[in-house]
Amino acid sequence: MGIHRRWSWAWQQAKTWLGDREPAVLLGTLLAIAAAWAFIELADEVLEGSTHHFDAWAVRALREPDDPTQPIGPRWLQEMGRDATALGGIGWLVFFTFAVTGYLWLDGKRHMAAFLFLAASSGTGLAFGLKSFFGRPRPAVVPHLSHVASSSFPSAHSMVSAVVYITLGVLLATVVSRKRLKAYILCLALFLPLVVGLSRVYLGVHYPTDVLAGWMAGLTWALLCWLVARWLQRRGGVEKAE
Repeated sequence: MGIHRRWSWAWQQAKTWLGDREPAVLLGTLLAIAAAWAFIELADEVLEGSTHHFDAWAVRALREPDDPTQPIGPRWLQEMGRDATALGGIGWLVFFTFAVTGYLWLDGKRHMAAFLFLAASSGTGLAFGLKSFFGRPRPAVVPHLSHVASSSFPSAHSMVSAVVYITLGVLLATVVSRKRLKAYILCLALFLPLVVGLSRVYLGVHYPTDVLAGWMAGLTWALLCWLVARWLQRRGGVEKAE
């Protein structure tokens, strides 16, 4: 099936399911379909080994030509890379999840708080399940600059940070009425997984395709959670923006 026919099919399926719903929901559905499709296609390429040459070149290009133990750039950039990658660690992700959940709970939006916590925790479980399923070895072309103990595809830091930050962002945006605040929350939610993923490649613990797959899978999950939240809001299951 060609790309044009694939998009035509996806568009027809989305319109049939959504009917006369608002354009934002239709756009979110199409983005979720596109992200999920991109993840599947990328996973297929990785399993076939088609991306290995590019992945190895990209990781090696971020090290000094005469010393693969040293990343390119000044020392402070390496420290910033470690700081950025920490934002995708379980400790900080748990902290931010509880922080936003607590805010919603104290603001009286208890159903949304419970839904957000369930969405973030189940997405995290999905990320580690995918890593276990694919079992891709870590990059071996350069020494690792961060401790790792699991397989490589998809990047858990990239996927879980996308799952948590984007899910927190899109769900928090649904209970905020001002458009400027919505835009600020969403931009921040997208920026954090971006820097986390880039730091993983810079530190030599992931291939670029690991990170890209993590972003796509995390974005898919976050958008699906947002669509479910909107559906529940229409039926009074969770709170709306005041």
